[in-house]
Amino acid sequence: MIWLRSLLFNIAFWGTTIGFGLICLPLMLAPRRWLLLPMRVYALIVIGWLRLLCGVRLVVDGRENLPQGPGLVAAKHQSAFDTIVWFALLPDAAYVLKRELLFIPIWGWYCWKTRHIAVDRAAGANALRHLVKAGKAAVAEGRQVVIFPEGTRVAPGLRVGVQPGIVALAAATALPVVPVATDSGLVWGRRAFRKQPGTITIRVRPAIPPGLSRPVLVTRLEAAIELAEDSTGQVPLVDKPVESPA
Repeated sequence: MIWLRSLLFNIAFWGTTIGFGLICLPLMLAPRRWLLLPMRVYALIVIGWLRLLCGVRLVVDGRENLPQGPGLVAAKHQSAFDTIVWFALLPDAAYVLKRELLFIPIWGWYCWKTRHIAVDRAAGANALRHLVKAGKAAVAEGRQVVIFPEGTRVAPGLRVGVQPGIVALAAATALPVVPVATDSGLVWGRRAFRKQPGTITIRVRPAIPPGLSRPVLVTRLEAAIELAEDSTGQVPLVDKPVESPA
């Protein structure tokens, strides 16, 4: 039954994705903000398909901590679901994503049009400078920058160190950092066809204030983006990230 429900969801998901992509193509000629409502509707439909077809509920704790104006959201990344849900939860999300995604037909065009922050991870210091410049521009427009601070998708039960991008953004914008924990990977795993019934929890923590030293910010952020703990009360730390598409 899970296999069948997952098949129906994948058909609905790709049908919705392709359908919205084609229907909204004329908006590529319009101002960027004209795409905000379609993107929000698209995300809500995907969330609805998950609940209807797979029995997956979404619970968001701490919505009051989400920025409605300029802000930095540092979210745990376990699933492709995380790359969609912020269109529904924030007024004007600007994702930090890897540059290769811009080359995906249609989807990449929308990333470019809506000015998400594409970073060439092989560019070293230049990538960090581009991230800071683009992040400051997004914040100046009143947008909420969504960054996955560990730099990649991480399997449930693992933890990797925070990358320097979020630290640089926090310093450059002088904005508080809103940490977000999730367990989305338990339901929608990496490259997983099966979508397990259950609940995806997104926990929005209170903002970490600006002006903290790098070690303090990193320590607080690493703790705040974790949802699950093992029997010792700790989440295992691994040396290298689990590489995957964003």
